[in-house]
Amino acid sequence: MRHQKKTVKLGRTAEHRKALLANQVCSLIEHQRIKTTLAKAKAVRPLAEKMVTLGKDGSLHARRTALAVLRQKNAVKKLFDDIAPRSADRKGGYTRIVKLGQRKSDSAKVAFLEWVDAPLAVDEPPAEEKGKKRKSAKPAADEAKAEPKSKKKSDEKE
Repeated sequence: MRHQKKTVKLGRTAEHRKALLANQVCSLIEHQRIKTTLAKAKAVRPLAEKMVTLGKDGSLHARRTALAVLRQKNAVKKLFDDIAPRSADRKGGYTRIVKLGQRKSDSAKVAFLEWVDAPLAVDEPPAEEKGKKRKSAKPAADEAKAEPKSKKKSDEKE
């Protein structure tokens, strides 16, 4: 039985899982929001929150501990300089998981993992706007072509 075993294995070896989680946290630090499966988001969240707690401490030991886990200097620098000071007054709960539904290809549950205190990023949906413009432009052209034909048919009938 799996009593008292909290580690989510994610179908990977221990080293692969550790590297995956560290890379996900580094991506979260760099991009402020990542899109991943719900299981991975739930596994990444505790590690990300521990890293913010280290960042709030701000000591050299905390910085070296974070570097030992994340293994990317630029991510640790951004964590300690930008993200941790933003969360200085918060006592926990630095991340948020937003469920997005299921992926089309394999029906895996997908979610956004983002910082609660992150500045709002504006998402641009350019693909939808382009599609609407094309659809509205084509019928107008089709109507213009259709009108002369209908006039010819009506002239022939008379």
